Amino acid sequence: MIHISKVADERRAAGAMECWLLHGAVGMAADWRGFAKRLAMAHTGTRAVDLWRFLECQPMPLADFGPAFNADAGGEVSRGTGRALLGYSMGGRLALHALLEKDHPWQAAVIVSAHPGLEDPAERASRRSADAEWASMALTANWQDFLDAWNAQSVLGGAAIRAPQASGGLMMRRREIARSFVDWSLGCQEPLWERLHEITIPVLWVVGENDAKFRELAGRAVAKIPHATLAIAPGSGHRVPWEAEPWLAERLAVFLNSGTGDRAIASPGRFLHKNDS
Repeated sequence: MIHISKVADERRAAGAMECWLLHGAVGMAADWRGFAKRLAMAHTGTRAVDLWRFLECQPMPLADFGPAFNADAGGEVSRGTGRALLGYSMGGRLALHALLEKDHPWQAAVIVSAHPGLEDPAERASRRSADAEWASMALTANWQDFLDAWNAQSVLGGAAIRAPQASGGLMMRRREIARSFVDWSLGCQEPLWERLHEITIPVLWVVGENDAKFRELAGRAVAKIPHATLAIAPGSGHRVPWEAEPWLAERLAVFLNSGTGDRAIASPGRFLHKNDS
């Protein structure tokens, strides 16, 4: 049974490990329901976080998210013996900020299709400009037109991850979504590349086989994290949690139950150690 807490967070109790799930841009906690059900079958509990609640009352720069989110998680009573963090795309960038804080509450992490940061100032400026346009659309445009334009991006494969009627609740968050394009823009993010070595817990970094740009980024990132493993989702693009849901749920369950993030797993799909070629 799903328990609603803190606005639209969704919790599913199952097993000793609880995995907190961070959705992507223009996403919602409910996007994880199918995935969470699969993890529950593998005796892994979940908490899908409504990230928009962090932007409800005031702006929150990326630098402030990590401390706020970790305090939020630390204030919750864990229902198991371990706690892991999974972030997808924008949620993956937010997860990295949380993991780079000292004394964070996470024992393991999974980063999916995430960008550690643009290194060229000109690229960051261009991204801020583009995201300002998305912010304006999110706030003022016809909602379905905005969603259609968002999903039409080539990196997302041109398909929605939920039925149109399931996005009604998301429309209620259009103010927070617009704010996220400003506060949490990749263009506002300081590059994290030179800090990734500070993440010392086991990390599984996941990327889609057909997501060439993010495969390159993932390879660079994994090489910098001491206990990281790269997992490539076969036949998937950027939206791995929905394009390869059974595959990711199985890999995540094995990763969390193995007690280590530096192990190759012999199964369909590819797991690569950072030193593999």
